[in-house]
Amino acid sequence: MNERVLLVEDDPAIVSNLTEFLQKEGFFVANADGQTQALKRLEEQAFDLVLLDVSLKDGNGFGVCTAIKGSWNLPVIFLTASGDEYSVVTGLDLGADDYIAKPFRPRELISRMKSVLRRYSGSLQPLLEYETLCVDTARALVSKNGQEILLSALEYRLLLYFFTNRGLVLSREKLLMEIWDAAGEFVNDNTLTVYIKRIREKIEDDPANPSIIKTVRGLGYKLG
Repeated sequence: MNERVLLVEDDPAIVSNLTEFLQKEGFFVANADGQTQALKRLEEQAFDLVLLDVSLKDGNGFGVCTAIKGSWNLPVIFLTASGDEYSVVTGLDLGADDYIAKPFRPRELISRMKSVLRRYSGSLQPLLEYETLCVDTARALVSKNGQEILLSALEYRLLLYFFTNRGLVLSREKLLMEIWDAAGEFVNDNTLTVYIKRIREKIEDDPANPSIIKTVRGLGYKLG
């Protein structure tokens, strides 16, 4: 079944263009232009993901996000004005799963949507384990030998991607598409190297000779 997306946006041009694009990509799309209509649609119909603008015809995206996180187990991606750091921080503090700055590249949006949907997929096991490392996906906690390891949001996202693709060689290009920096742009190649190094320092017994996240020379990395 196609994933069902609720697009909460009051700009008719964006609604028309984005709806057409998402439908061509195989998504079912419903629209709401304000807080009242969005919550009404959520009460009446099941959705898999919400794309949520901050400024709406009535109310605002923050109110909608708060209501969603309080009543439904639904991922939310905020659509924000470029450079609007306040909206980004506020949205994430309210529990939003990601954000994308306008104007955005349609393919970039699709990549983020699929990433978030994978994290909410029913196929994701509540506990993922490898050697002495454990990932509690329900609480987004990582532990080693029973001791909690503190990871940043991007470090956790990257580690989870390794776990959900355990045994597969992941190219640097795939990893770069999976994670994003705080500005909402692609993480560059050097930054990815830094993230891999930081994660290894936290989870490996010997970071210089990793046994969990291994380097496959010339191809990328793999877990296991």
